[in-house]
Amino acid sequence: MSNNSASARLRIGIDTGGTFTDIVSVDVVSGATQVTKVASTPSNPAIGLVRGVNKILAASGATTDAVAGLAHGTTVATNALLQGEINSLGLIVNAGFRHILEIARQSVPEGYGNSYFWVKPDRIVPLQFVREVVGRLDFHGNELRPLDEASVREAAKFFRAQGVRAIGICLLHSYANDAHERRAAEIVAEEYPDATLSLSCVVLPEYREYERAVTTLVDAFVKPHMERYLKRVHQELGAGLQDKPFLVMQSSGGVASADQVVRKPITTALSGPAAGALGCAVIADIAGFPDLVTLDAGGTSTDLCLIEGGKPQVTNGGSVGPFPVRIPMIDIETIGTGGGSIAWISREGHLKVGPRSAGAEPGPMCYPNGGNEPTITDANLVLGRIPPSLIGGGIALDVARARGGIAALAAKLPGSMSVEQLASGIIEIANWSQANAIRQMTIQRGIDPRAFALLSFGGAGPAQSAAVMDLLAMKACIVPPNPGNLSAFGLLAVDWRTDHIVTKVMHEGAIDLADVASRYAALEREAIATLMRDGIEASRIRLVREADIRYAGQSMEVRVTAPGGAVDASFLAGLIGAFNAAHLKTFGYNYAGQQKIELVNLCVSGFGVIERPQMPKLDSREGKPTAKGRRAVYFGGAFQDTPVYDRASLPSGGRINGPAVVEEFGSTTVVFPGQTLEVDPHGILVIRSSQEASR
Repeated sequence: MSNNSASARLRIGIDTGGTFTDIVSVDVVSGATQVTKVASTPSNPAIGLVRGVNKILAASGATTDAVAGLAHGTTVATNALLQGEINSLGLIVNAGFRHILEIARQSVPEGYGNSYFWVKPDRIVPLQFVREVVGRLDFHGNELRPLDEASVREAAKFFRAQGVRAIGICLLHSYANDAHERRAAEIVAEEYPDATLSLSCVVLPEYREYERAVTTLVDAFVKPHMERYLKRVHQELGAGLQDKPFLVMQSSGGVASADQVVRKPITTALSGPAAGALGCAVIADIAGFPDLVTLDAGGTSTDLCLIEGGKPQVTNGGSVGPFPVRIPMIDIETIGTGGGSIAWISREGHLKVGPRSAGAEPGPMCYPNGGNEPTITDANLVLGRIPPSLIGGGIALDVARARGGIAALAAKLPGSMSVEQLASGIIEIANWSQANAIRQMTIQRGIDPRAFALLSFGGAGPAQSAAVMDLLAMKACIVPPNPGNLSAFGLLAVDWRTDHIVTKVMHEGAIDLADVASRYAALEREAIATLMRDGIEASRIRLVREADIRYAGQSMEVRVTAPGGAVDASFLAGLIGAFNAAHLKTFGYNYAGQQKIELVNLCVSGFGVIERPQMPKLDSREGKPTAKGRRAVYFGGAFQDTPVYDRASLPSGGRINGPAVVEEFGSTTVVFPGQTLEVDPHGILVIRSSQEASR
């Protein structure tokens, strides 16, 4: 990708969160890194984004001419789905399939036991806004009944009269033949030019009409939100930055141009967390811990991701809130435990922490203009584990107000509990919540968490994660440099990515290798064309084939990497072998040599390979770490006089025995009694329990 200026050297990553917008700039020439944070602006996130960019340019002593490009992780799509009212949304389906959303699937979410205790979530489109059109294809794509264009025009006129602006079109078997859907879109555009359209043959060209319909509708709903947001960003950036490459993080772990994202915004549904996972993969490689669980604790929630062999797992099926969507996404679990999570008392008189959050506005009680209920941040402040001001002194914290809020909560509990005891209890509940989530994502998959390290980041993560490590007896707790900005750093460490898929169900005994080769070739051409439209040079394009496979008779598939090269008998043998291995790893058994397989989907991912930012080593400094001061910090039922260190002053190879507190811009790391911290050559903090450190 070419830059518009020979002097352009700064790549800037911007991660917009609920409380703060994190900014990282990397000089591609020297490797120098700058980080900063600004308060997010929920009413118009573009304002916080541009403030952050201007602030980091000022800190770097650079002008906009020095910017080579910007990469952005955004929660616009997710927030629109989780917080916005789903309205002004319509669906066009085949005649006879009006109730597709109501029928949905018979599966009951885990934890409900059986269907008697579970109520299906509200449909994303009310029944009156589902319109049927006449026409039918079979699963081979052959036309059984021509599209009745008059019925499509009638549907378009209905939506226009009702003021329904976003419309999803999901017709049967459009993955095999998209002619009916594309013609229906043309007709709707003629009758209703102001409508926003999403076609299932573009959003998700694979079978299973329910998931395809929901994913298409989610895409249609978020499309106007994303268009408005990116337009605002473009306006706010101003003349000096408007012509710079602007990339948006996708849920799959790659970036795409703003133009590509507007065409299919559903790909950004979990944009921010995906960037964090990719940043963790870089740190894992540098620190020498290829197997780890990442813990990203922000103001509202905590995101967890499993990384094996230095790579995060990617799934093709997940959900955003109650909506099942089928898009490639990094496999991330989210729990409602963040720095702003509120401590409260249930009707039964039990202490609870989260999932309600004070968020960015009003924020924890200790914040200026903060809320009226105590949070995890207030508890950490009362215990002395975080400093009396955050972000390098940018936000002064009110300790007295935090104590008052926790004291008021303690008065509602039976017995006589001190403020410190309750604050400690709040933190312990939060720690066990995170530990239990980690156990579920490891032990339930046959993974022993004791063989994994915990990589903690986010503004609220490192203050507690070393305790979570001990709860699970994990190998180490790793805290990267600038942990509050790791997601923004991750944006600069990922390739461009585009994903393409087609359904072609073939039994092992009837697989037409020539047909498979032809379809892979078509998908590869699509991927290359998409990347080249964004200015990626052909020499930087890398293609990866995948396939969704199952045993004949199964209803769900496993996605595996397919061999490159010629599609011949050895290709098929390699593909079947990869599936049997993946099935054994996923489920603990396989039917290799006993049961024939069934090929379901062919997939191609195209990558535009970038030059990843390098993490420089620390300047060689001799001597032991020197504390910048001391303060009373609550551990084990009493305050202890605890040394406080400035992270920037810690030498490579430095060692600190807990208890200790390490402060830096944007985050605070707590080393608990019985733990040891070591500083690796790149400034990564590695915390181990005394037992682990002695092994």
